[in-house]
Amino acid sequence: MADVGNMRARYRRITRFAARYLVQAWWYELFLPRLGLSRISARGRAARLQRIAQRFHVLAVDLGGLMIKVGQFMSSRLDVLPPEITKELAGLQDEVPPVPFPAIRALAEAELGVPLERAYSFVDPTPLAAASLGQAHRARLSDADAAQTGLTDIVVKIQRPGIDEVVDVDLRALRRVAGWLSRVRVVADRVDMPALVEEFAATSMEEIDYLHEAASAERFGELFRDDARVSVPEVVWERTTRRVLTLQDVTAIKINDVEGLRAASIDPSEVATEFAAVMFDQLFADGFFHADPHPGNIFVTPRVGPEARSWTLTFIDFGMMGEVPDGLRRGLRRILIAAASRNGKGMVDGMRDVGVLLPSADTAELERAMTKLFARFGGMGFAELQEVDPREFRDFAIEFGDVVRSLPFQLPENFLLIVRAMSLTSGMCSSLDPAFNIWDAVEPYANRLIREESGNVVQGFARQAVSSASVAARLPQRLDELATRIEDGRLVAQVPRIERRLDRVERMVRRVVSAILFAALLIGGIVLRADEAILGTVLMAASVLPLLHALFAGWASGRGPA
Repeated sequence: MADVGNMRARYRRITRFAARYLVQAWWYELFLPRLGLSRISARGRAARLQRIAQRFHVLAVDLGGLMIKVGQFMSSRLDVLPPEITKELAGLQDEVPPVPFPAIRALAEAELGVPLERAYSFVDPTPLAAASLGQAHRARLSDADAAQTGLTDIVVKIQRPGIDEVVDVDLRALRRVAGWLSRVRVVADRVDMPALVEEFAATSMEEIDYLHEAASAERFGELFRDDARVSVPEVVWERTTRRVLTLQDVTAIKINDVEGLRAASIDPSEVATEFAAVMFDQLFADGFFHADPHPGNIFVTPRVGPEARSWTLTFIDFGMMGEVPDGLRRGLRRILIAAASRNGKGMVDGMRDVGVLLPSADTAELERAMTKLFARFGGMGFAELQEVDPREFRDFAIEFGDVVRSLPFQLPENFLLIVRAMSLTSGMCSSLDPAFNIWDAVEPYANRLIREESGNVVQGFARQAVSSASVAARLPQRLDELATRIEDGRLVAQVPRIERRLDRVERMVRRVVSAILFAALLIGGIVLRADEAILGTVLMAASVLPLLHALFAGWASGRGPA
């Protein structure tokens, strides 16, 4: 049981940190611009962001628990954060200090109900990997268990002692911070922060239940049972509880070990293409996906024998899994098809289907911005983007900079994990192959989706015909009601105010890098990765901040959201 005093101190440290930097954001992004001091606000923005990231890095490493998870989400550009933040937080993935083995042994023996020497013939006291919620140790099954399961070498994943109390405190602190943000109109109008925290909480509670993770591993394995591209470790249920998980040892070449891949005669660019296709299948076809595909969770396993494929992608760590409901999956498929066909209007329609854009949003300017975006930058890979004159990015930003910020948007349920998975996928593929072009991966997959969707054309026409017949059947009644309203003098015509429309257009003409980043966020292409110099150039030149800052920057105009 964690010390109550320590838990209270932990709660205070988290909430005080958040309060301090929320006040700082209010001062620089709202108060100073309203006094006409926007230049002062913008001048030190990059340095401020870097300091915040550095201090959060220190806080997360010191506290561990869910603070590490929060940092990992930010480092994967969940909110399209700029390099000043993502680079500083990237190391959190591999920086978690391990728990001393005696404490791990005590927890494992309490869970399994037997001494560790009876449960396993050998356990390596040095952890294979240490994560924020648990750590993994190499081990071997006892002779009896090995004979029963057919496995010998295994990995035992054991929770950190007291992690339940730590997670509870962290979630209470995050809920309080979300409550503060929900009182900020410009945030509340666009993002349901309490709902996002609850989604994060549900995912975190599933992660500390190893029985749930074991079931997810088997479900994932079943989906790819007949797919030669993917393999999954077997679960040793006899040695698995809520806090101890025993799996087949499938350690192989880390997916981002380019030199190791080449030494095994495996082409990293082929791995990138295959990995992207597998992740697309999970998101757009299966609807059940690995939401934490960082390098430590995916191996490339060389095969021996006459098989046509010389290697396979081996996934581990199924604690963070996501599901894509049918409606959301249809919207994502539509976005993917629109991205492949460079269809700006289709992209915006897909955003609406997904639920990111509210039905009331006037998206004419966004459609034009998307169309221009695709016309100029569609199909470019990282290498080509780096050749683009930064002044062109700046001009693009000046013309369309605030389009997305003017629209009522929100992050729908389940979207947090989808964005994380796609961000990590894009970054992984680019690290494997710097010339990797996401469009090359999207187009063949989108063409397949188009072929699959073509079978629904006849059904679509039938539904449209039924809808039209229904409208026609109600038409006489509606005409009669209209005539009655005219006779009674109750007919009211609502005409938009020209001044407001002109003012809206004038403001929207100034507005795209937000649209560029937002589009990249949604299509899962994530054309720019955090450690690319060009992204830093674009962000600094255009003074465009991440989604979190975009929410606060709406205050800078002094007129609130459009």
